[in-house]
Amino acid sequence: MIDVSAADVEQETTQERSRDFNQSLSRGLEIIESFGADATRQTVSEVAAKTGLTRATARRFLITLVELGYMSTDGRTFALAPRVLGLGYSFLSGLGFPTVALPHLERLVAEVDESSEGSILDGQDVVYVARVPGPKLMTLAVNVGSRLPAHATSMGRVLLSGLPDRELDAYLAKATLNQIMPNTTTDKDELRRRIVKARTDGFALVDQEIEEGLVAVAVPIHDRLGRVVGAINLSTHVGRYDAESLVRDLLPPLQRCGNLIEQDLANVV
Repeated sequence: MIDVSAADVEQETTQERSRDFNQSLSRGLEIIESFGADATRQTVSEVAAKTGLTRATARRFLITLVELGYMSTDGRTFALAPRVLGLGYSFLSGLGFPTVALPHLERLVAEVDESSEGSILDGQDVVYVARVPGPKLMTLAVNVGSRLPAHATSMGRVLLSGLPDRELDAYLAKATLNQIMPNTTTDKDELRRRIVKARTDGFALVDQEIEEGLVAVAVPIHDRLGRVVGAINLSTHVGRYDAESLVRDLLPPLQRCGNLIEQDLANVV
């Protein structure tokens, strides 16, 4: 019998991907990703500097994206066009969790009068895929598609708690734990402890780690096979709920909401 190690299989898979890798597509996507809230319009030079491409190459890709309808230009600067939203909607339409979760989150927010979001894990970030703002204003501006560092968010921690130990080890090995607020957990051993606690408790709490005054509690969402496929939270201001009262008063309705979402997800084909 030939003993093929996991490392050998992984190396072979990487080599196969390298042979099939399309650099032109990669560059086009890098250009699209270079635009964001802090860079809604950019010149060719700015795009080239962000992506590491030459000006001539960046210009060719930008003009191609303009002709395809994914970019607009005034002749000097470039901006994303509405058609690029279709890329995200195509993903969301194929993902059962946001569609199933949204009506439940709406009822949850109506019940507790606080904001609620749903997210998935993407690398070192959580990506918001559903959001229902509460009637009380919060300063943290997040929308569907927004990204936040997983280590500093309650949803990030429950999503990380769903990873197998090997994948969690890999995340911690390469994660950059930036100090966002004075309370932000930046020690990897402490973060691991909190993630393991979230796995045991079935929820995670953050207290002013991503923004001053913001406290949030999150629970994982499992699919029919028991895998963590998403997370939902309730976020509020420390002036309305401290950490103790947040868990006491808001965690139970959040858990009920999560159970209902999981029941509906089990019926999604």
